Amino acid sequence: MKKLNIGLQLFTLRDETAADFRGTLRKVAELGYEGVEFAGYGDIPAEEMKALLDELGLKGFSSHVSLHAMREDLQKQIDYLKTIGAQYMICPYLMPEDRPDNAEGWTKLFAELQQYGAEAAKQGLIFGYHNHDFEFHGQVGDKNAFDAMFAETTPEAVQVEMDVCWVQFAGQNPIEYINQYAGRLPLLHLKDFSKDEQGQMKTLELGQGSVDLPAVIEASTSAGVEWLIVEQDVCQNPPLESVANSYNWLKQNYLNQF
Repeated sequence: MKKLNIGLQLFTLRDETAADFRGTLRKVAELGYEGVEFAGYGDIPAEEMKALLDELGLKGFSSHVSLHAMREDLQKQIDYLKTIGAQYMICPYLMPEDRPDNAEGWTKLFAELQQYGAEAAKQGLIFGYHNHDFEFHGQVGDKNAFDAMFAETTPEAVQVEMDVCWVQFAGQNPIEYINQYAGRLPLLHLKDFSKDEQGQMKTLELGQGSVDLPAVIEASTSAGVEWLIVEQDVCQNPPLESVANSYNWLKQNYLNQF
């Protein structure tokens, strides 16, 4: 079995990076993570960020870049990513005001994403889209909006960053979806969750929830995934402790095979 790279989505440590971005990156490297996916850069200039990543032996392989930021200045976002040596630029979320409420709106958004992805590809980056649950409830023709997005855009312009928690929370089967998008799925958010009394998602450390993580990892390997990305939206323990516990779960249940 090919060993997948293990990264961390820094949104999990948003309070820590806000207080001490450089020190937090240092701690992430010490835990054993190979790379990070950014969710903001803490006002650190790109050249300085690149030097820090190199010093720590971390790969800044990807970044979540908001739709608003891409609309405002796409080139600025691309330039930062190229300077730090990133491969991926990911649209992470649609704010409620940006979410289409009909098929025509979704189709218009797909065309916009195709345009950003084509420009990113022209400049050597890979563009992708990260799902939540609402994409599975939108409808475009006979498809949900998630499937329609990847049917109406090209793999050359728009790749998949699948969040298995949100796929499962939306009532879909993560393994089936991983298999369905094999070859177009370089990044996968490896997460775990349960539901609270109100039926809302409660994100948990790896191995504590209802996601069949070993099956997800196995399917990811077959599907051509490059990076498994640990993320926990809300932590019950101090977030650095949570990401350490999740990494330890990966060591015991996956990385010890290599």
